[in-house]
Amino acid sequence: MAAVISLSNAKVYQQGQLVLNNVFLTLEQGEFAYLVGKTGSGKSSLLKVLYAEIPMAEGEGNVADFNLRKLSKKQIPFLRRKIGIVFQDFQLLMDRTVIQNMYFVLGATGWKDKKKIHNRSLSVLQLVGVEQKANNFPHTLSGGEQQRVSIARALLNKPQLILADEPTGNLDIETSEEIMDLLLALAKEENTAILMASHDKSIIQKFQRRIITIADGELKESE
Repeated sequence: MAAVISLSNAKVYQQGQLVLNNVFLTLEQGEFAYLVGKTGSGKSSLLKVLYAEIPMAEGEGNVADFNLRKLSKKQIPFLRRKIGIVFQDFQLLMDRTVIQNMYFVLGATGWKDKKKIHNRSLSVLQLVGVEQKANNFPHTLSGGEQQRVSIARALLNKPQLILADEPTGNLDIETSEEIMDLLLALAKEENTAILMASHDKSIIQKFQRRIITIADGELKESE
């Protein structure tokens, strides 16, 4: 199995402050892992380093075959095409329909052929079970449906890696469990690595997977 994330002796700084020290992390293709830690422990900062929102200043780091230390500004969009990002607050464009949200992302990542754009958009909406909402505006959807759309958007470019930042944080328990079933199925069927930041203990207990804990500025593997 190829490693999709490989960090070695990395340090993570946020606004000049050292947030995480001595970071070693490997995530294989198709593997699902939780990233847990108290609020403010550095979970979001680590995710931002992985998708190059925060530059990696020290240590070694590779994500989806890109070297984070040698990454130029021009390369960042190419790295992000290999990464799908799912946010707690969905971050959908409210002035466009669900399928237009998909068109927008594909257009922004270099797709030109309108038919291919439409077909890919429809296929990811089918994959997450919301194709019947394609022409709805996001505000007419439930929270769970909006999160499914957000996962569909993350899948558009067939990413090697999905980074999910508290994706069940705004959802009730039943909907959260549906979203978890969906993410775990995607890891398995699409062979996508998924790193999910969460402090939803009931979800982590029910869907047991590898747990990476951030404590005292360092990463630790939990049993």
